[in-house]
Amino acid sequence: MSNSILCAIDINQPETDTEVLRIAHRLAIMDGARLDVITVVPDFGMSVVGSYFDRDFHDKAVARSREMLDEFVRDTIGEQANDGVRHVVATGKAYEEILHTAEEIGSDLIVIGSHKPELRDYLLGPNAARVVRHSDCSVYVVRPAGGRA
Repeated sequence: MSNSILCAIDINQPETDTEVLRIAHRLAIMDGARLDVITVVPDFGMSVVGSYFDRDFHDKAVARSREMLDEFVRDTIGEQANDGVRHVVATGKAYEEILHTAEEIGSDLIVIGSHKPELRDYLLGPNAARVVRHSDCSVYVVRPAGGRA
């Protein structure tokens, strides 16, 4: 039984992560658990690429991601359910931030989607695979409907 479920969403792939959030929400209801939803913004400022962006680009990206996450959660599980969800927008590498957040907030379960992998990551996408390998809590991987991906 879970007390805290962390659902990892790629806000740029809402069509594939809708089912991930729906499943996480159902699991939270079944267990009476708190649902936290995280999306991760890449950290452009820590590389050579960062020099091509305005100084406030990161802050704008985080603010826009927060708006998109709130809208996505509200549209997927409803306004009332959204009010009880803690929204987390982190910056960095997706798998690292998911694992760090799960540890920080004491998640008992991580729900994550398995996105279409590259050839080298055939069984799970690279972030899902790393989360599964390194998580201290259980991980529920949601595969896309209609086959492997």
